[in-house]
Amino acid sequence: MIDEQLTAKMAEVEESYNQTLVDMADPDIAGDQHRYTEVAKHHSELKPLVETYHALVAAVDEAAEAREMARSESDDEMLAYLREQAESKETEAERLLAALQLLLVPKDPNDDKDVIIEVRAAAGGDEAALWAGDLTRMYQRYAETHGWKAEPLEVSEAESGGYKEITFAVKGTGAYSRLKFEAGVHRVQRVPKTESQGRIHTSTASVAVLPEAEEVEVELDLNDVKVDTFRSSGPGGQSVNTTDSAIRLTHVPTGLVVSCQDEKSQLQNKEKAFRILRARLLQAQLDARQAELSANRREQVGTGDRSEKIRTYNFKENRVTDHRIGLTINQLPTILEGDLDTFIDALTLDQQARLLTGAAEA
Repeated sequence: MIDEQLTAKMAEVEESYNQTLVDMADPDIAGDQHRYTEVAKHHSELKPLVETYHALVAAVDEAAEAREMARSESDDEMLAYLREQAESKETEAERLLAALQLLLVPKDPNDDKDVIIEVRAAAGGDEAALWAGDLTRMYQRYAETHGWKAEPLEVSEAESGGYKEITFAVKGTGAYSRLKFEAGVHRVQRVPKTESQGRIHTSTASVAVLPEAEEVEVELDLNDVKVDTFRSSGPGGQSVNTTDSAIRLTHVPTGLVVSCQDEKSQLQNKEKAFRILRARLLQAQLDARQAELSANRREQVGTGDRSEKIRTYNFKENRVTDHRIGLTINQLPTILEGDLDTFIDALTLDQQARLLTGAAEA
């Protein structure tokens, strides 16, 4: 059950784990808050691996011991007991081995990060803008149910309601680990309120989910950023501010452009714009790195590209289908109220299975 490859791997893990214990007791490291935090985080990541492995070894040893004792046991009652103990420990060992293999799957380093979500109306005109508004509310409700905070960063409202595009941050432990599966194109099939003949229309909105970058994670030379100010405007272009408080950032090397005008303060708009720019630059780095590591991107659920249709919401049939895993749920209203965990749990399990398969093939 415990092969040589696993034993060798866990020997490396235990060595690293023991080193974290030494480092955390080192006065020089304890006096450096940044270094100590890094070591403590690494320690907490390795601890479940070491504890699970020790429990696995103990279960395997106890099962083998019970089997060995059963071979020389003549008392029927004791023999039955020993066999039962052996089977129980073997079952426990199988469970622990599966748990250990899952723990050994490389964790996405961005999973604990806050996220920046961009929702844009795509095909469908006014109905697409309304749909972008519905999706935004769905994610904000999902954040609320998990105790996370949603913060608008940049909003471009549509004249008929909803959003041409909206960017908002979601702050909370594990936000990216859950919401990253929402990136892609979301398709809605329903009868618009403006449709007099009762015909079903198909509209789409694209969702981008970016891990929020800390300043140290992205090399951002301020000399590469062109900063422009302009007057904020509302839907239809009407002026909503008498000062040039809106900010437009242009990252010259990449051509990325970020605009923020949601706040009355130019300083606040500038701060939000830089947060969005850093997140987009980090995502660009991650995409480039991922393309180098894996041409077919096996370890991701779908491609994550914005052009990919990942989910369809059919109002007439009260169903939502996730095309990546073929899961359909006939509870559309509750899903739009933010009840996304059934989809996200299934997508998480699918991703873990892909990662395990990839690790086995490597």
